[in-house]
This record gives sequence, C-alpha cells and structure tokens, in this order.
Amino acid sequence: MDLFVIIGLLIVVYYSVYLILPSFLDCDILLAFKEKYGKSVSSLKGKTVWITGASAGIGEHLAYVLAKAGCKLILSARRIAELEQVKKTCLEENRNLTDNDVEVYPMDVLDLDSHEKAFEHVINKFGKLDILVNNAGRSQRAKWENIEIAVDKEMFNLNVFSILSLSRIAIKYFLKVGEGQIVNSSSLAGIVPAPMSATYCATKHALHGYFRPLFLEHPDNNISVTMICPGPVQTEFLAKSFTEKSGQNYGVATDTSKNKVSVERCAILMGVAIANELDEVWIATASSLRLVYLIYCFPNFAKWYVST
Repeated sequence: MDLFVIIGLLIVVYYSVYLILPSFLDCDILLAFKEKYGKSVSSLKGKTVWITGASAGIGEHLAYVLAKAGCKLILSARRIAELEQVKKTCLEENRNLTDNDVEVYPMDVLDLDSHEKAFEHVINKFGKLDILVNNAGRSQRAKWENIEIAVDKEMFNLNVFSILSLSRIAIKYFLKVGEGQIVNSSSLAGIVPAPMSATYCATKHALHGYFRPLFLEHPDNNISVTMICPGPVQTEFLAKSFTEKSGQNYGVATDTSKNKVSVERCAILMGVAIANELDEVWIATASSLRLVYLIYCFPNFAKWYVST
C-alpha cells in the first residue's frame, strides 16, 4: 500500500476517534481515561487548596469533592454567609476534617492590593499552599456591537487581571518551595467562539494566552497549570452575568436543560483533572462536546454550520 495512502488512513482514523468517542462521553478523551485509570481524587488527601469563587456553583461543589478527598481548604468569595454554609457542608462530607481544616477567608478578588495579605494569611494559617484554584468570574449575555468599553474593562479586571495578580504571587511562592499547581476555571468559550458572549470569550482566550507560556519558562520546576474548560453547566450563572451595559446584571434565571452537565459532575471531573495535573480539560455533554471537536478540528466547519 502506498505510504501516502497509509498516512491518509491514519489521519482519518485519528479524527474519527475524536468525532465518535465524544458521543459517549461528558469530557475529553484524556480526562475520561484518567478518571478510569489515572490518579483518583483521594490522592489529593492532605493537600492545602485555596478556592476563590467558592460560595456557589462550580467552586462550591469542587470544595465538597476536595473535602471528601481529605484536602485542607481555604474558601474565598465576598459572601460570608454562603461561605460559612459551604464550610459546614464540607465538614459534613468528611467527618475526619476539623474546623481548623476548612478556613473561610472573605475577599474581593478585584481588590488587587489585598492579595499579598490574603496569601500571607493562608501560609500563616496552614504553613503551606499546594494548589490555587482561580474560580471567581462572571459570564455575559450581550450583542457584540452594543458592548460598552467599560464592560470590557470590568470583565477583564475580574476574569483575567485578578487571576493574574493572585497567580503571580502563588507562582513566586511555588518556585521558592519547589512545587505547586495553579487551576484556572476557563471555558469552552476560551477554545471556540460563543455567540452573545464576546467579552467573556475574550477573557477566557486571554487566560490561555497568559498561562501557556508559563510552562515554557519553568519546564523543570514541578509547577503545573490546569485549565478547566466546561461547556454549559447547570448553575445559576445567568442572574449575575454581565450585559452590554456597565453596572447591569442579566438577571435571568438559568433554565434546566439536558444539554448541561450537572454542577456535581463537573466538580468531580475537575477533581480528577487536578489530581492528574492535566494541562487542559474539556467538560460538556456529548452533543456540545461533539460540536466543539468538529469546530476545533475543522475550523471551516464553524462558518458553514452557522451560515446554514
């Protein structure tokens, strides 16, 4: 058989695997493999993990997954009452954890000047930090041409610059102690475009652009970065989403849909990704995942798909 024919067949098989398997999965192929054959979330037992945006949604449920695994947790967000409730549930999930093992540390991640003090508090409290989970952020619903520049700035401040500020402090600490992990809640909107969310897409693309060079600069320092890219997840994210106008919330209740991954399932897969120190993971229902693979593998498909 001609060499070029063999190469062509291998390419067809390769892409076929990536187009067929997602029909039976709710995450990318490597993450699915690691969930079954890789390190379990319980391997994180004893790790100290700081989660921002921990008062609700994915951050809240990740806290429960990590608490059950035996991690020591720092829970941060602006809403103190909600954080206290999350802490209470964490302690119920794992009776071996004590009150001192789960710390509620309220903070506004937009206050960049407070980041150093917050980091010092974490180290003084637990003596170390192993994993920083940057989960704070907001989505958007707006038409591209109507978005005010003020909104672009506000979203980048929250979804990008607050993460960079806290992560750079953490990275300097990790370089000093010799190891550590940064986990960023990105989105499939940071991989492929999504309508009515231009600034949100831009912020998530920016995260990938900022963090991918980090490994190239420190390939031998035992520092890992895990980018979590969920598709639609069943959380109440729409109510607080940005619109095209500064200071305005979208204010619409999120509908329940079979096309969304449950927040509990998303948190479990996120825990697997963290335990296995995966670089980038995709989490979505089969229909969403299949579409993303098509757009990712065949860029011209997206234009055709939208125009038909």
